[in-house]
Amino acid sequence: MAGGQSMLLRPLEALLNARGQLFAWIPVFMGLGIGLWFSLNFEPPPWHYAVVAAALALAVVGWFVLPELWHPPMVALGALLVGVLACGIRLHSIGAPVLPTEYRGPVQGRVVTIDRSQSDALRLVLDQVVLRDLSPSLTPETLRISLQNHDPEVYPGETILITAALGPPGGPAEPGAFDFQRMAYFDQLGAVGYSRDPLMLWAEPAPGEQRINRLRSWLGAQIRAAVPGDAGAFAAGAMTGDRSGIRADTVDALRDSNLAHLLAISGQNMAFLTIFVFALFRYGIALVPPLALRVNAKKLAAVASFGVAALYMMLSGSNVATERAFLMVTVMLGAVLLDRRALTLRSVAIAGIILLIWQPEELLEPGFQLSFAATVVLIAGFHVLDARILAAKTPAWMMTVYVTVLSSILAGTATAPYAAAHFNRFTDYGLVANILTGPAMLLLMSAGAMAALLAPLGLAWPALWVMGRASAWILAVAHWISDLEGSVTPIVAPQAGALPLITLAGIWLIIWQGRMRWASAVPAALGLALWVMTDRPLLLIADDGRLVGLLGPEGRALSQSRGSGFSAETWLENDGDLALQPVAARRGGFEGPRDARRFEIEGLVGISLTGKNAAANLKAACAEADLVITTARVEGPVPPDCRIIDPVMLARTGALSGSLVNGDLVLSPSHDSSRRWRGELAPAGKMTLALGPARP
Repeated sequence: MAGGQSMLLRPLEALLNARGQLFAWIPVFMGLGIGLWFSLNFEPPPWHYAVVAAALALAVVGWFVLPELWHPPMVALGALLVGVLACGIRLHSIGAPVLPTEYRGPVQGRVVTIDRSQSDALRLVLDQVVLRDLSPSLTPETLRISLQNHDPEVYPGETILITAALGPPGGPAEPGAFDFQRMAYFDQLGAVGYSRDPLMLWAEPAPGEQRINRLRSWLGAQIRAAVPGDAGAFAAGAMTGDRSGIRADTVDALRDSNLAHLLAISGQNMAFLTIFVFALFRYGIALVPPLALRVNAKKLAAVASFGVAALYMMLSGSNVATERAFLMVTVMLGAVLLDRRALTLRSVAIAGIILLIWQPEELLEPGFQLSFAATVVLIAGFHVLDARILAAKTPAWMMTVYVTVLSSILAGTATAPYAAAHFNRFTDYGLVANILTGPAMLLLMSAGAMAALLAPLGLAWPALWVMGRASAWILAVAHWISDLEGSVTPIVAPQAGALPLITLAGIWLIIWQGRMRWASAVPAALGLALWVMTDRPLLLIADDGRLVGLLGPEGRALSQSRGSGFSAETWLENDGDLALQPVAARRGGFEGPRDARRFEIEGLVGISLTGKNAAANLKAACAEADLVITTARVEGPVPPDCRIIDPVMLARTGALSGSLVNGDLVLSPSHDSSRRWRGELAPAGKMTLALGPARP
């Protein structure tokens, strides 16, 4: 019995001995709680949260009552429960209307933000929305419209009137894929759509209205006017977050060269700007001896840098990478003011705790994962090498090169699995691109800060010229790297558990000290094994029924060469396939006319009906096929041996994926849960189709 107690207490004693390093585990356990909450396929009722709150209270009492040996488990349990409660509070505090059905007609709204879609269309986010014949209680708080076939001059704060086609945000393109519907719910985006008609200015911005967004748009326009072409558009995007002038091919080149993060207003941009402002103020004060002898230059520089960082965060639109970077800068500058060490894993943990409590849904987003992975590994890596670097006594220029190269290696290694999992690609020369552009990005941000300081004196042109040259160099490197043969290696999307296991392995390796840290190899190996063993669906059906994808020897064949582009792109990327939709549509697997595409799976015959004649062709298709996918709403009885997938069914199931299970084709829905962002429809179950001999 005593031996059993000893075995139980030994892990607790190990935790207690490591208590100086355990703070960084708090956001990890909060993340576990958030992940568990999002993995539920039902919406927890209020009494669930009451139970969680009671359990949290017991954990707090346990921390005070139980011996110190039990403190780490109580803190871990409490952090996990806080993560669950943060999700519930966030969910119930942001409820906003979602457009109940398709809408075509006039739209009135105030412009909030302006950017570009993947298809290079100007895209507007509107609030204060008014829709014809729709009550205010059902009208979305915000909506997003892509402007097709025209590129008007429009600015934040203006109220516009436009005719548009709108619909509720769509769900995943396949089960387990990126869930735009969930993201839109937490962003309070209630409708998305497009317009091919010109817009009309309904009202000018009111005084003080949308001041930050208008300032962002104005600064972006000023930079583009002073630095013409793609270089100016890139500089404006990097400095202000205004990407409305950046062309799609430039974005593609940045993505394929692993430089897209330079436009994300990421931690690197924030760090470069803060470092420059800090150095400018500190050494500027040092140049004035009477002032330097009377004030603490370092602390004054920290205060000035904080103000600039706060303005930059607001100006950039406050995405999660910028918020994380701002919190990190705040903790770092606070440490300077308190004469403490600035860059530690504790400061990253504090930033993570604040963000996860404030916006727990960000844990699932690529920006959060990439940003924190890079920051944690950079701090841990330089902490290990800190003493060696200081003892090396190398020249300053060599140290700069060394730090630049090492930072690129560490950050690239840290973010590689997340970039591969979310974007299904590995940029083979990304390290080279980041090494070549790192100094130019520092120069760009520094020149931007100088331009802002010199603009009131009319002397900003030298700094703007430097910005243009730095931007041109970055874009030249991006296009050169992306055009190299083999610059991108496609990666198959991993199974659901692969990335969490790899993340756990990395966290364990970095945070835990002692011999047991090498146990991180176990979850890492399991995660990689799950990734390698990933099986892609044999059949995929888009949520609008217009596109079907069939996996074959050449890769995934698509039923249509255009239309449902988001689904086509997602399927091919998740397959680890770089082909474009027209190429995939020419692969073998489908036959017949464009509006009645026939395919076969192990003896099961399927037909995809689209276009105006879909309803008229239904009877003939049922006579020939076991499975009919149609874009026409089915009315009345159908043959008993014909399984039909129509818009009514797809509205409940979302996109469908089909795999062979025990000789049958099993179709799995994307809408397999009754979470609040799915609306009021009940979750859909799987559909099983028995395979048989092919019909003549």
